[in-house]
Amino acid sequence: MVETSLFTREDKWRDASPRPTPLRRRSLYEAVTERLREMVLEGELEPGSRISEKELCEAFEVSPTPLRQALKVLVSEGLVEMLPNRGAKVTEVDVQEVADLFDVMTVLEGLSGTLLASRASDAEIAEIRGLHECMMEQFRNNQRREYFQLNQAIHRRLSEIAGNRVLLELETSLTLKITRARYAANMQMGRWEESAREHEYFVEALERRDAQGLSAAMSLHMRKTGNAVIRRLKQD
Repeated sequence: MVETSLFTREDKWRDASPRPTPLRRRSLYEAVTERLREMVLEGELEPGSRISEKELCEAFEVSPTPLRQALKVLVSEGLVEMLPNRGAKVTEVDVQEVADLFDVMTVLEGLSGTLLASRASDAEIAEIRGLHECMMEQFRNNQRREYFQLNQAIHRRLSEIAGNRVLLELETSLTLKITRARYAANMQMGRWEESAREHEYFVEALERRDAQGLSAAMSLHMRKTGNAVIRRLKQD
């Protein structure tokens, strides 16, 4: 069975050089983890659904070992749960937990905005503007999946630029717990358009280094996203 189908071109180049076998195995399991996480977050594997190791091994063209390693990572992230003697399944989405998470994320985004206004360098602000323009290009082309990936990258980069390690760790952990729901909500056309406008507002506030405006814009963006997510979850 071929175990390199998930490698990127760079992965294949690294594998061609004389490196120890454990590094090759680690690269493969990371690739499987990334793809499996993507399937869960984007709803390809639905909440509550059972995970068939056999089917996934065949689809990924890998042996069970890297898949099981990947499943362990997703268990630690709360995206998958192991069932005693019955394999694994995708975790259910708890509406109240998601609402509670967004309450916290809204406050954290406000803090992030305050820090960003004074800590972001000119080069980092230009970087965010560039990412935003790329994201808006995906919006205009109706490329929803690509748009969402850039959206996530922007939020992650803003957390990094804010320069507070505790804040970054908290936002990273909480984001994993709500990404599935955010993806579903952002795929609604009305919310998608609104979200894109909100991004423009806080990028402009960042460029002005308007701490109060940026904090308010980022908090409002997260609050509206949370409201859309909760509405969507209650409909399902």
